[in-house]
Amino acid sequence: MISLFRHRDTTGVHVAGPWPFVTFRSYRLGRRRVFWRARQHRKGLMRRARALENAPTPFWQSRRYNWYVGAIFAAGSFLFMLGSALSLLPPSLGIAAGLINVVFFLGSIPFTTAAYLQHFQAANASEFTLSPGAPEAGRSISFIGWHPRSAGWLSTFTQFVGTIAFNVNTFDGILAPTRWYVQDVAIWLPDMVGSILFLVSAYLAFIETAGAYWRWKPRDLAWQIVFVNLVGCVAFMIAAIVTYVPSGPDPAWTGIMGNAQLFLGASCFFIGAWLTMRESETAAP
Repeated sequence: MISLFRHRDTTGVHVAGPWPFVTFRSYRLGRRRVFWRARQHRKGLMRRARALENAPTPFWQSRRYNWYVGAIFAAGSFLFMLGSALSLLPPSLGIAAGLINVVFFLGSIPFTTAAYLQHFQAANASEFTLSPGAPEAGRSISFIGWHPRSAGWLSTFTQFVGTIAFNVNTFDGILAPTRWYVQDVAIWLPDMVGSILFLVSAYLAFIETAGAYWRWKPRDLAWQIVFVNLVGCVAFMIAAIVTYVPSGPDPAWTGIMGNAQLFLGASCFFIGAWLTMRESETAAP
């Protein structure tokens, strides 16, 4: 499937991407063809393709920075896998629910940390220019930024806010209230908000990488990362939906279904994090 728009702009640059986002540009720089891809640009990957092999590399686009982002995501994913696996064990083993909820809360902290580190990259991604590597006069560090026309910035921002919602959700779960409607407001609602934001974030990352609303590219490492993360977010969304606390007796299958989906989603995130660590090798040292 091709991109939803493709044209040559007034400067002669070939532009493509899923409307309204530009995720690909191509142009000639001297005797070489430059290929600008949005995900690679914000993360500092494959700099030679953008004629940046001799330009200074900011620390947030270095190989080590990208590797740590993946490693921290992997730590959070592992703790969510552990929490959901413990939740699926029979009650006869005597594993305290409070301990499991602490594991989930501890897992939400690396998620938030890695999500912000990733958003910091998007907030400080330089503007597209036909002179790659040219110094930007007066440029300062941005901690949040405002780039609503960038699919990557929107993706990382919604993900970061979603992780904060999971912080609230998992923290409130440590000392869960007894009344069903309080549980829905304090625990289920933040979980639902976080899951929705994760799903939005994952799809934005997918179209940024695929260059279209849908594209099948299973041999491409970046596509593998965003696809497996999208599957994980769908699983988290299902888990949030089925764990709504009703006013009456809670069907036994909902807890099993919810925790199984949580384990599936966290496993997908763990794979995506591991692939991100591999992808970091394409950044500058």
